[in-house]
Amino acid sequence: MAKYFTREELACTHCGEYQFDDDFLELLDNIREECGFPLPISSGYRCLNHPIEAAKRDPGAHTTGRAVDIAVSHGQAYRLVEVALECGVPRIGVNQKGDGRFIHLDWDMTRPNPRIWSY
Repeated sequence: MAKYFTREELACTHCGEYQFDDDFLELLDNIREECGFPLPISSGYRCLNHPIEAAKRDPGAHTTGRAVDIAVSHGQAYRLVEVALECGVPRIGVNQKGDGRFIHLDWDMTRPNPRIWSY
């Protein structure tokens, strides 16, 4: 189990199912350690029936157990992206507008990488 993250915060908010990749959890712990501040998970694993995934044509990276959205903004968002890049995270999404700001990190190597995008 992860040092900094609980099973509950990483589980699907729709059904409670938990499927996380152990290597990705170790990477998240390393990123958290390097950042030096909490990384609140706003979205972790999502089952195929999760409303966000069900609305998509193809399931997203969250269904692989290798993606998270982390609720950070401003300087913490910058630092998180910096550390994620240093740690070799191949896919980073940035939402830093309005309410609900987050950084998406994923290690789904079946998708185009390396990539960085904004929402």
